[in-house]
Amino acid sequence: MNKKYLYMIAAVIWGIPGVIITVKGIGAYSAMNPSKLWWLLIITLCVLLGFFFMFRRIADKYSARIASLPGKASFWQTFPLRGWILIAFMMCLGMALKFMGVPPEFTASFYSGLGPMLLWSSYRFLVNGRKARTD
Repeated sequence: MNKKYLYMIAAVIWGIPGVIITVKGIGAYSAMNPSKLWWLLIITLCVLLGFFFMFRRIADKYSARIASLPGKASFWQTFPLRGWILIAFMMCLGMALKFMGVPPEFTASFYSGLGPMLLWSSYRFLVNGRKARTD
């Protein structure tokens, strides 16, 4: 598989959950009592910042990995084993949170921070893939 497709695969793998989680977070915010919004927005900002620094490093690291692969590579080489484990862990954690019945305040603040950063990481994969093709 051509490396440009690996960047696209990475973007889709991170982008689809980003859309789903963002929609859930914003939906939870819309059901909130307005008196609680100020502190939930502060928590959301903290979550955004934390995931920004974490996902920026991960997206750039995995993009560099894709760039270092030979001209044709397997789909499974998009991420290292550690990356696939991270993705599986995040999926399991998301499902566990759904079944645990977490409070809507958590869903609003955490998901509204996590989802946009997953989308931003997806965008980073696309930008890094475009840069790799022009270098």
